[in-house]
Formats: sequence, C-alpha cells, structure tokens
Amino acid sequence: MTDQQLADLRQTYSQRTLTEADVQPDAVRQFRTWLDEALAAQLDEPTAMTLSTVNEAGQPAARIVLLKGLPEEEGFLFFTNYESRKGQELATSPLAAITFFWPGLERQVRVEGRVEKASEEVSTEYFQSRPRSSQIGAWASPQSQPIRSREELEQREQDVEARFAGQQPLPRPAHWGGYVLRPQRVEFWQGRPSRLHDRIVYELHGGSWRISRLAP
Repeated sequence: MTDQQLADLRQTYSQRTLTEADVQPDAVRQFRTWLDEALAAQLDEPTAMTLSTVNEAGQPAARIVLLKGLPEEEGFLFFTNYESRKGQELATSPLAAITFFWPGLERQVRVEGRVEKASEEVSTEYFQSRPRSSQIGAWASPQSQPIRSREELEQREQDVEARFAGQQPLPRPAHWGGYVLRPQRVEFWQGRPSRLHDRIVYELHGGSWRISRLAP
C-alpha cells in the first residue's frame, strides 16, 4: 500500500450523537453505561485499554492492558507485574492515562489521573481467581526483562509448575498485583460526520465533576 492509499483511508462516523443531556453527572458511572453498551454489542475485547505512562526523562510509553473492575465507581482497576516497565514507571510517576477505543460503536474514552496500588486483598483475590496457567505465568515471567530465548521462558514455566505441583490456588507473588487509576479528567468521544465529532469532558474540581463540550 502506498502512502497516498494510506492517506485516503477514512471512514464516516454517523451511528449516534452525544449531548450534554445524554450523560450522567458522574464520569465513572457514565463510563459504566458505555462499557455496558460495548459489552451488549459483543465487541472484540471491550475491556482492552491503552495504558500510557512516562519515565523519569518524560519519555512516554503505551501498551494494552485489560480493565478488571471499577471499584466503588471511583477508579479503573488493572493488574500487572510491579517490576515491569509500566510498574517501574508508575513507581516513579504515578500520573497516567488510559484510552478505550470501540470502533464498532464509533466511540472512544480518554481517562487521565493518578495511579495507586490496589490493596493486597484485592490483588490476591483476583490472582487466585485466574486460571492456573496464568498464575504460573505470573511467577515464571520476569516481565519486561531481557531473556535469552523462548526455551528459557518455557523452562522457567516448567520449574514453577514443579515447584507448586498439586497446589491450587498458587500464592500471589509479591511482585504482582493491582493498580487503580483515580480519574481526574474523562473525555467521551462519539464519532460524527465530517469529522465534527462530539466530545464531552468531565474534570474533577473539589470532589465534583464539571462537564463541558470540546470542539472536535
């Protein structure tokens, strides 16, 4: 495909509209409404979100993780290896952003806020609810660290399997657990014709959400 062919790729968005009258006064509750609609539409990976972090030098990095909860309607819960690149960056700078994109509904949601670790109880409960293979994988993988080969990783998996033979559930490793992103800003984006998209943004001020419309 040529650059011109790439430049000519575009899609007209016309399914729905989004007005200030359509949305709820609370940003996380509004997000849950949209998430429920994405689930009802049976979209592929509706809980997938792009998590963006920055390192000490201000270099951003992004990757896809999965949303695993909306605790008390106050934050976005996900799990990972605390020693991974994202874990190290969150330890240095706890400010982060997440983005959901649901092309089947011509929607995206952008969330910015501060990240904190979930409680050990929440992390352990979720870890031990995962399939055994995923529990073993969390023990076996030194996430984001260089390894010599695929064979090394598979050997580590076998070693963990032998170590915990007959044990279920496995104990949660100390280097693995949850994070909650507490939102400060949430934007709901609905695709519209002529690229005149609807954008409704929530900003937290003194514990209350202020709602406004942004130009596309």
